Amino acid sequence: MRVFDKNSNIFKLLSESILQGILVVNEQQEIVASNQRSDELFGYNRDELLGQQLSILIPSAQREKHKNLAEGVYWEDIGIRKMKGRNLSGLHKNGNQIPLQVGLSPFSLYGNKYVLTLIEDLSELKEKDNQIYELNTQLEKKIRLRTQELRDTVAILKREVKRRKEAENKIKDALQRERELNDLKTKFLSLVSHEFKTPLSGILTAATLVGKYNTEEQQEKREKHLKTIIAEVRRLNTILTDFLSIERLEQGKEVYRLSDFSLSKIVNEVIYDANMILKDGQKINYPQNIDDIIINQDERIVALALTNLLHNAIKYSPEDTEIDFRVNISKKKITFHIKDQGIGIPETDQKHIFDRYFRAENVLLTQGTGIGLNIIKAHVENLGGSIYFKSKENKGSVFSVELPLAKT
Repeated sequence: MRVFDKNSNIFKLLSESILQGILVVNEQQEIVASNQRSDELFGYNRDELLGQQLSILIPSAQREKHKNLAEGVYWEDIGIRKMKGRNLSGLHKNGNQIPLQVGLSPFSLYGNKYVLTLIEDLSELKEKDNQIYELNTQLEKKIRLRTQELRDTVAILKREVKRRKEAENKIKDALQRERELNDLKTKFLSLVSHEFKTPLSGILTAATLVGKYNTEEQQEKREKHLKTIIAEVRRLNTILTDFLSIERLEQGKEVYRLSDFSLSKIVNEVIYDANMILKDGQKINYPQNIDDIIINQDERIVALALTNLLHNAIKYSPEDTEIDFRVNISKKKITFHIKDQGIGIPETDQKHIFDRYFRAENVLLTQGTGIGLNIIKAHVENLGGSIYFKSKENKGSVFSVELPLAKT
């Protein structure tokens, strides 16, 4: 023990300059040296630990395990190593347990074997862990409270919405809206700016050119640019109508009016409007056997759905192609089929095609808002119908709208 006497300048110089506690234990588990940090850590006076058994610093529950380790494993390898296992504890003089991290380094000196023990107090770390746990607990309580508030809001929406399926869709939207609100705002502003800028530029250019053609023989050129202005104004009106439809649908203010109307009349109006935007060589095949047929549905929604699908077929189909328009009628329902020979929809994008603002990867450079199909789907489902499609990339698409009929 004299080797580690407190007056040993070398041991004192080395041990007192280290922040960790240091204990040196011989083969009999007797403490033969300690530094001031160890004494303070375990609550003993200077040199009070010398000659004591190491077991006085070990909680009773851990003494048996430590005894077995000390009898063999300690002395097998030379080199520093940490004791295995978490939740190691030391025993303070006052009986309190101290969370520790312990490193062991067996060595030999003058024919005797010793273990140098480096001890680090984890009390502060343990306290921080407890604080983090408490903060997490409080955060979980707040999350549960917020979740309950959201559930209460959902319950209110369920009572207010007449149709269960519409309520479920709005609930899902509400749960996602809080996370995606900022992204949607940015995307919406960018979309509106882009979609309005293009037609407004076209109107400005056409209006400027009209003013330059002021002679009678230039009438044909004037009419051409006037048609451009009319077409772009219609396009702007369609965009505004779509955005207003979104607002009415979300607020539950959309009103549907069922009435009797001529099927051929509405089809003629839709096709006439679509013919105005046909590309060179494109042709719409008129549906057969619809003359003198009166159906009972919401005329405005039928026209809106057919117009949207026909315009999409024209926009995404190349020149010199045909668009088939077919109608199937039974006693209880009417189904419209619009088939094109266009670019089709990539298979990976098909599950998102009715999502708001979504646009397939092969049409990102084509003008569009990505809200038309979303609006049509909402209207059709509110009327008890459905919309579905089949599509293959570079082969074309067939979109079908199915609506119930009160009478035919």
